[in-house]
Amino acid sequence: QSQLVQSGGGLVPPGGSLTLSCEASGFTLDGVDIAWFRRAFANERVGISCTSSAGGVTSYVDSVKGRFNISRPNAKNTVSLQMFDLKPEDTSVYFCAARINADPSMCKTEPWWYEIWGPGAQVTVSS
Repeated sequence: QSQLVQSGGGLVPPGGSLTLSCEASGFTLDGVDIAWFRRAFANERVGISCTSSAGGVTSYVDSVKGRFNISRPNAKNTVSLQMFDLKPEDTSVYFCAARINADPSMCKTEPWWYEIWGPGAQVTVSS
């Protein structure tokens, strides 16, 4: 069964850093867009970052720009979200999601675009 497996959540103090990972199981991330979302008001999933299927295009919402970095490491079935200078308002459940057969020249941060979802990982920013 195609699924996304997440790891890396936890408790971190304000100003700290944390890295989330998303690994494909049962499929590869070749030709696939990956996005990261976090739970907001009324359990809405809000897109915060995405990377195109070719890895050449990335996008960030203004609230995390300059603090978060999405990357495709050498392990081709894994995408990471590096988070720096974390703030209490970053506390949320974070989800990765995949869109298969995506345009390599762009990516989207709208949840309806994505087909396969990870289970979510809790990130708590607190002293």
